Amino acid sequence: SLQEKSARNIYEAIQLSKSRPFDRLLFGLGIRYAGSTVAEKLAEHFGTLQRIATATYDELISVPEIGERIAETVVQYFAVAKNKELIDRLIAYGLKTEIEKDEEIDGNGILDGKTFVISGVFSRISREALADLIKKQGGKVLSSISAKLDFLVAGENMGPSKKEKAENLNVRIISENDFFGMIGQ
Repeated sequence: SLQEKSARNIYEAIQLSKSRPFDRLLFGLGIRYAGSTVAEKLAEHFGTLQRIATATYDELISVPEIGERIAETVVQYFAVAKNKELIDRLIAYGLKTEIEKDEEIDGNGILDGKTFVISGVFSRISREALADLIKKQGGKVLSSISAKLDFLVAGENMGPSKKEKAENLNVRIISENDFFGMIGQ
């Protein structure tokens, strides 16, 4: 029946989500201003969803790239009882709410210590997959361009202001193919 099929689909989706990295769960909560990069930074810094949920404004703002607006919305989100109950349920259902040791970098990647900003649309790979690839190779994905940035991976339809800022700061701008060349793919 349709109900059985629907129930089975929901069950399968839950089973699948148990194997997803915890930053994706955090992103999926839909906290205002907490996009996938922010979710990842918070996950890396705090290690568990419980720690993020109980973090103070000052603790949040001390995380690199977490600004005042993000810190405020995270604190506000976890102050709502309904949201706290949701977190407790997700934990009870067995979803990943902490970083697993195998998600951490082993420290001998080709891109160790290198920083990247990803911008635009890519033909060979999604932005999310590109970010995962950078991290697996020991690199870091940042959300904004600064003088400390090593590479801007530029895809189609990239914002002209990002390109201009990168050029002004002498950040190396590379294409998708340049990137795959760097990692030998």
